[in-house]
Amino acid sequence: MNQLAKRIRLTIPPAEGPLPRKTFSRATFLIRLTLLVLVSVTGYSLLTLDYGEIGIQQGLHNTILNFKLLLTEPQFNHFTFREACYAVLVTIGLALLTTIIGAIIALFFGLLAARNLSNPIYSNLIKPCVAFIRAVPTVLWVLIFAVSAGLGSVAAVVGMTFHSVGYLIKAYSESFEEMDEGVIEALKGSGASWWQIVFQAVIPSSMSYLISWTFMRFEINFAAAIAMGAAAGAGGIGFDLFMASNFYLDLREVGVITYFVLIFAVLLETLAIRMKAKIKKAD
Repeated sequence: MNQLAKRIRLTIPPAEGPLPRKTFSRATFLIRLTLLVLVSVTGYSLLTLDYGEIGIQQGLHNTILNFKLLLTEPQFNHFTFREACYAVLVTIGLALLTTIIGAIIALFFGLLAARNLSNPIYSNLIKPCVAFIRAVPTVLWVLIFAVSAGLGSVAAVVGMTFHSVGYLIKAYSESFEEMDEGVIEALKGSGASWWQIVFQAVIPSSMSYLISWTFMRFEINFAAAIAMGAAAGAGGIGFDLFMASNFYLDLREVGVITYFVLIFAVLLETLAIRMKAKIKKAD
């Protein structure tokens, strides 16, 4: 044991000096000061806010009771189990349609936006436009298109697709830009055309990233489709949720819808993980 301990000591290099301490920079001071100010303002607002005749303790108690009723006593009152399943499938279809259309459009513009694959003029023109599209929320795009198409599924599909295109162009272009420049230069030197470089090198090497970003956008669109069912009248489980929470004021039915959405979200995530695992094995 003593010889083994000596060998271990010999293999461990001696420390050259004390561990360096993290310097207190100006950026660190500003971050801590900002956090302190935000916490102070939040605490002051909570203490000085005029709650009127509402009692904080009674309000918290009622909120806990509502959550207990919502989560522990789900019940069908105004629609059946079959109708709920159909409404969820409508919401998934809306999310899937907007994701597929947005991914197809974004793949082409993502190639043009990648600096290592296209002219810098195209890249500098597309990326600011994409940033503007992403800056506007999905709900606002849907309401903008509802002016011409009217409230309904058409405006929801166009608005969600528009925002999906802006999101996926950025994701795809950044995935393409991470490719090794040497591979592209070698293919150009061997006489390969732009389309051959894209379909034989760029897309195959970036396929796992493209699928990951597309599934992430699909999950976002699933959540957005629920909101659009209520805000734009697109139907699906979102419209039932709006009716149960605002029209019928039925928390038990809201609980049923919540569980339906949760179960389908878990199933979609499981499916996405398995598909990505199969693609990685195939590669």
